[in-house]
Amino acid sequence: MKPTGETQSCDIAIVGAGAAGLATAIFIRRLNPSRSVLLLDGAARPGAKILVSGGSRCNVTNVAVSERDFAGGRPPIIRRILRAFSPADTVAWFTSLGVPLHEEAHGKLFPDSNRSRDVLAALLREADASGVVLEAPSRVNRVAPANGRFTLETVRGTLDAGVVVMATGGLSLPKTGSDGGGLEIARRLGHTIVPTTPALVPLTSADDQIHEALTGVAQDVDIAAWIDGGIAERIRGALLWTHFGVSGPAVLDVSRHWLRARLEQRDARLTINFAPGESFDSLDRTWTQQAEERPRASLHSTLARMIPASVATAVLRQLGVDAATALTDLSRTSRRRLTHALVEWPLSVTGSRGYNYAEATAGGVALDEIDPATMASRRCPGLYLVGEMLDVDGRIGGFNFQWAWSSARVAARALAGRQGAP
Repeated sequence: MKPTGETQSCDIAIVGAGAAGLATAIFIRRLNPSRSVLLLDGAARPGAKILVSGGSRCNVTNVAVSERDFAGGRPPIIRRILRAFSPADTVAWFTSLGVPLHEEAHGKLFPDSNRSRDVLAALLREADASGVVLEAPSRVNRVAPANGRFTLETVRGTLDAGVVVMATGGLSLPKTGSDGGGLEIARRLGHTIVPTTPALVPLTSADDQIHEALTGVAQDVDIAAWIDGGIAERIRGALLWTHFGVSGPAVLDVSRHWLRARLEQRDARLTINFAPGESFDSLDRTWTQQAEERPRASLHSTLARMIPASVATAVLRQLGVDAATALTDLSRTSRRRLTHALVEWPLSVTGSRGYNYAEATAGGVALDEIDPATMASRRCPGLYLVGEMLDVDGRIGGFNFQWAWSSARVAARALAGRQGAP
């Protein structure tokens, strides 16, 4: 950028050099090299969130992605944007960048190198090769319409742009630069900001006794989110007991539902089914069958065949049931009480670990204020918004990255075809 006091001009200014911002810049230059693109980021080294994602392996996308994998926004709008750039398109694109992908459990796609730094390096390399001008650190503090164009006030000076793309992310992992500044800029430009909460975040609990006994233990469970007395969401997956509460894929996925309900001051609670797929009746029949086949087996040894032994110990202790009780001596009342506890164990959630530990943000710019054909703002002509700063959040498994690539592609197609100032 030119020295402070002088004004630099460009066709398109993109604010935020994370996944969505980098992809938008690359796509625009690939589609129309005549459009000058300036990419601005407040961090000295952009792309920090890419580096830490997926355990530093970067879960780039998923083999199957649909609007059902996302919350927030409106499903028809999400579906339209996703269809503009599919997971197959993503695989082909990354292959063209020299980053082939491979599939793992649950359809997750990772770089063959298993290194997120290779994903970021490829994006930065392609941005440079495509003629994108990257300015970092160059935090944008203000964006204002001016004579059919935009004036951007940055820490380096003033910038004039024909079009502005906001790609600053939400509030998750604020140390990477997603501190909500972009949402405030969008609000000042006329957009409604749906109140935000962390998403894909570990949950805290006040039940110290069980957590102290089970810290580090992982198990497969069903988690039910009860909202206003009914089950609003049921998620199966791994749960990890921790010193502060619970984590693991199933917990991360259910976290946004509990947090959003609490934000809306609705009655919300979570329960665990320690026997995934089993109902009260089916599990009660299993106990009866076990008592017939192994009448002298202890309650603990039988339960430990269903769930981790340490969890069996903690559950029986919490219920005040003697673990050494023989199945034949277990009363009908005690058996039914145990069965109910196993399929509907109350999880005493007190909150979450917050944005510092969240992988995504729920809430953001209202999606119906965006044209899904272009990602253009319906509130401010010449403004485009992409990625996580919109009110769309996906479940764990590469879905949020796919949203970044898809929304970036939609915006780029529209911007590459624009002639002159808006």
